[in-house]
This record gives sequence, structure tokens and C-alpha cells, in this order.
Amino acid sequence: MQAQLRQDDPPAVARVRRIDALLREGRYAEADTLCRALTDDQPDLPEGWMLTARLRQKQADFPAMLDAARRAARLEPGKTLPRFILIEALFHAGEVAEARKELSALEDSARDDPALWLRLAAIHTHCGQHADAARCADKGLELKGQDDEAEQALAASLIALGRFEEAEQRLDAVLARNPAAFDAWYNRATIRRQTKNDLDSGALVRALEASRARPGAETPVRYALGKTFEDTGDYARAFDHFVKGAAARRRLMSYRVETDIAAMDEIARIFGAEWAAKDEAGFEEAAPVFVMGLPRSGTTLTERILSAHSEVASVGEVQDMALTVTRAGGPAADRTALIEKVASADPRRIGREYWRAIEGYGAGGAMVIDKTPLNFLYLGIIAKALPNAKIVHLRRHPMASGYAMFKTLFRMGYPFSYDLGDIGRYYAAYRRLMDHWRAVFPDRFIDVDYESLVDDAETVSRNIVDHCGLDWDPTCLDFHRSAAPSATASAAQVRQPVYRHARDLWREYETRLQPLAETLRREGVRL
Repeated sequence: MQAQLRQDDPPAVARVRRIDALLREGRYAEADTLCRALTDDQPDLPEGWMLTARLRQKQADFPAMLDAARRAARLEPGKTLPRFILIEALFHAGEVAEARKELSALEDSARDDPALWLRLAAIHTHCGQHADAARCADKGLELKGQDDEAEQALAASLIALGRFEEAEQRLDAVLARNPAAFDAWYNRATIRRQTKNDLDSGALVRALEASRARPGAETPVRYALGKTFEDTGDYARAFDHFVKGAAARRRLMSYRVETDIAAMDEIARIFGAEWAAKDEAGFEEAAPVFVMGLPRSGTTLTERILSAHSEVASVGEVQDMALTVTRAGGPAADRTALIEKVASADPRRIGREYWRAIEGYGAGGAMVIDKTPLNFLYLGIIAKALPNAKIVHLRRHPMASGYAMFKTLFRMGYPFSYDLGDIGRYYAAYRRLMDHWRAVFPDRFIDVDYESLVDDAETVSRNIVDHCGLDWDPTCLDFHRSAAPSATASAAQVRQPVYRHARDLWREYETRLQPLAETLRREGVRL
């Protein structure tokens, strides 16, 4: 941002740098004062509006973010940075169709700029357009030549598309050139079941030694080793690596699980029976399917089964419900104020804005799935704002659920998953909230047990399809043949038929998982 500023205006340069520093430090009130002064004094300075857009995003004022981004883009129509900021603002404001149109226009002008193609690939990935992401990453790699970042970006898209052999070849090429490309070790390990041959060369162990000198690098290598040892049946060493990898990740976070627990308790308090009983119309013109639950609980498997139906499409994991709710309640002084403002918002407007955003993805199909696990937080809002929505909640044995999350390296979100105590407390709060939704909205959603789904896939799948108001389609059981992309931690697993291998895998670690079991029992969760 600073590089685009005219260097012949030292006072403006100093003001921009000061605001940028305040934003990085989280001092938003001070940044607000300086942003307003800068845009008042120099309304034709695009950097002032770009900084304002960043600030409004931090303040969860997405309409104001979009207004500032539009101003910056108009002032510098030929520059890529304001256009990227505009695209991000459009997504946050729920203008998904326009965001994708701007993205396409930016792609048309990308020409021979490899960095731009890779940035485009990242945005396509973020909005679940993995074929487009692969195409842009491939173009960036073609222009850039041998490049670890570009090749890893392409491999990630290929994994989402189910092109595992190509992805592994790309990652092997990266690691052959640069064994210190630490993320590539984990990405490679997730593609297929590992064998002892993957350990024989000692390259992973050498990568672990090298990773210790770089903050954040140890975690992916530890998780790669954990996955490899688990696949080869050496459970003791697998767990040791998961523990150390999670601890390394946790040390870099300032997360406190108490914050999330308090939020869930506030949601249950504010969105209670009295709120649910209010006679308020929702947006009845849309009937999406929401598949939700904790991560690694079977949400991806369920999505794949449903989306194999001839009348169903999926937008995958998107943040549009969370963004719509935030727009309805923001900006707010704190989380409680946000929740209270959402409770008094017009549910029909929430439903309409959400559906407009979803339609912008162009998924097609008579019915569209939103498979965002943490939408369980908004289940009450969904029930009122979208009265014709179908809601499928996945649940799993608490120990199996906790272990499955603990052994997964999530690239974004789920910060509670790197400590067994945090997992236990979060799980208990989630269970309380789901009990609350079940009491307030009886018969509004279906509970699906992961264990039942993998034990009797056809019977449970038929129940899910029937709950969604659809006729049975036998292709639902051939979900593993679908070419539809999947960018979740289950990307490789869902390309196979239903299997029970992971159902009770946690029992191999039962002794080591006692901190989780003790926390769950203390929180009142029956095991």
C-alpha cells in the first residue's frame, strides 16, 4: 500500500504509515480518527480510502468497507491493489455475483504477471472455485518457472479436485528441490495412506530437525509424521508427534476457549424460547440445505452423499451466513451487543441477503447445500430467517470427535483444536447449545450420528434425503465417484466409498486421551 503512494508528499506518507501501524497493532479507535482526518484533508488520495476499507473490515462495518473500497478503486482504476480490496469488500458485503464479475475482469487484465495470477488463485480458492484456482495457479507457475509457492498452490487445488497423483508429483518436485518447504510435507501426507517407505529415506525426520529453527514450521512436519506413523500402525509415536505439533501451533496463538464458550452461552440466552415465539416472517422463497456440526464429524461425507443427488448442488464451506449475521448486527461495541442487535433484526432481511449471496456463486441445482460446520452457532437464526431451509446436524462420539480434531492441522479456524482441555470444554459448550436449539426448535432439524452413517450408509442416507424433501437417488451412494471439488481435511477420504476405519480409531489412544475424557466428564458429557 505504501509503495503506491507518491513519495513527493512526505506528510501524506507519514500519515499513511502511522495509520497502517495502528491497524497492525489493533488500535482501531486511533486509526479511525486519523483515517477520517486523512480522507477529509485529501479525498483524492486512494491510500486513505484503502486504509479506511481495512479499518471498517476490522470494525465489522462491511457496508462502509465497501463504500471506501469503491472510492479507492475509482481513484485508481488501473491499479490491481484497489481492485483486490474491492473484491474482498464485495464478498464481505454479500455482493458475491459482483465480486466474481470483478474477479473475472481482473483475470482478463492479468497478462504476464505471475504474482497476480497466484493472488487470483488464492481468491478463487477462498470462494470454493477450485477449477479456476488450479487454472490460475498453473498460469502463475508457467510464468514464474520453478517456484515452490506457486507449485504448492497448484497442488492444493489439485487435491481439492481429486487429482491426487498430479498433486503428489507437484509436491514431490517441491520437496526434491527444497526439503525445507515444510507445509508440503503435511499436504503430501494427507493425499493417501502412508507406508513405511515414506519413512525409510529419513527425509521427514531431517525436515523436522530443520524446522525447529523457524517459528511455525515444526507444526506441519509434526502432523505429517503423526499421520505417517498412524497409517503404519505406530500409534505411540504418532500421538507424540500430534501432541508436539499441536503444542507448537498453540504457542503461537493468543486464543482463549473461554471467549467462545461465553459466546455460545450468550447465544442460548438471547435466542431463547421468547425470541423464537415472536411472530416474524422469514424469507420463504429459498430452501437451502445446511449441513453443520463440529469439524471432522461427518459433515463432508454427508455433503457428498447429498450433492451426488441429481437435484442438488453445493457451494461447500462458505462464510456467508456468518457475514450476513455480522452485517445484521454490526458494527457493535462487543460480541454481546452484536448478538443482541442480531436478535432484534428483521429475519426476512437476513434470509434474503444470505440467499442473494449464495445465488452469486452460481451453483445451480434445484437445492443448494451450505456445508459450513460452525453454522450450528446460527441455527436459530437460520430456522427463523429461512423457514423452508433443511438443516442436517452431524454428531459423533465425543472422544472420536475430539481426537479427530486434535490430529488435524486446520489451515484456518478451530483454534480450540490444539489442546485436549480446550477441545473438551468447547465440545461441552457446543453440546449445550445444540440441546438448546433442540428444545427451542423441536423437529426443525435432523440429527445424524456419524457412527450410524458409516455402519448403515444406505438407511441413514435415505433418511437424510427424505428429510430434505427429495426422492431417493441411488447415485447418492456413489458419492465417491463425483468429480465435484472438496477442499476439506476429508478431501482424500471422500473420494473413497464409505469405510469404517476411522470410526473407533480413537480407542488406539484411549490412555493418552485421558485429559480429554476427564474434561468431558467434568463438563457433564457422558462417554
